[in-house]
Amino acid sequence: MKKNNNLLPRQLGDAHIRLLRIYKVVIESGGFSAAEVELNISRPAISLAITELESLLSMKLCHRGRSGFSITEHGEQVYQSALQLLGSLENFRAEMNAIKTDLVGELNIGITDNLVTIEQMRITRALSALKHRGPEVFINIRMMPPNDIESAILNGQLHIGVVPEFRTLPGLNYLPLYKEQSLLYCSEKHPLFKQDLHKISDSSLIQYDAVVPNYPQSVEIKQQQKKLHATATSTDREGIAFLILTGRFIGFLPTHFAQSWVGRDKLRAIEAHKRTFNTNFSAIISKGARSHLILEAYLEELAKTSK
Repeated sequence: MKKNNNLLPRQLGDAHIRLLRIYKVVIESGGFSAAEVELNISRPAISLAITELESLLSMKLCHRGRSGFSITEHGEQVYQSALQLLGSLENFRAEMNAIKTDLVGELNIGITDNLVTIEQMRITRALSALKHRGPEVFINIRMMPPNDIESAILNGQLHIGVVPEFRTLPGLNYLPLYKEQSLLYCSEKHPLFKQDLHKISDSSLIQYDAVVPNYPQSVEIKQQQKKLHATATSTDREGIAFLILTGRFIGFLPTHFAQSWVGRDKLRAIEAHKRTFNTNFSAIISKGARSHLILEAYLEELAKTSK
């Protein structure tokens, strides 16, 4: 018997889209229980929807039961495809809205962690202005690693992202936003805290454990980190701060992020004149993105914040 590879009907209807939307929320919530609040439907109804989707696709999407919730390999592929489909539907809606003058629809933004404490607040000011122009605009912010933001912009899952400019990709346009300074810090519980931190030799510094990021860094930053005795890593700056504050590690943090602890004498910078580097942050959008009225309005407001 010939296998039928056409798992879905020729035309997708609202019922199919509804199943995919429910599945998306379940995956992003990490299970049925957490998805109940987001979807505002009962757990049995969610379970029934996922079972229906699995039956429709003839594949197991996720494991659920006493052992907990987990996504299958097929489930991950379906999730990524669902993101693209739902993103395309949103782009279509935005394009139709662009025919009118009203700002109605969604703006999906991906932001690298811990930028909210930057004094200029360009992202926040631009979002405020956008919401004033379009009260009905629905804003979705996702805190993501830079690589994930770049990928999500290129495949249409996000409209705009904010990332450190360690590299430039040919498919993206870059709008410079910030220059961020980072210093090497120790906490009040660390043996270095009460020493003269204006002059610490490399040989002395390497005696102490350090935490470093495990995401891509510029050559300048890597050169600074090579001088440290790295015994821990973190996917984001908040994780680095957690470990520095234990008093067991030293590590680099952005000055704007560390300021609240510095002001309370919980952190001190080590050789601030020497052990420092700058990181440029940019807003990124896809070069091939179709016209999107809300995104264009946000970019206009973002440009105004540079004045």
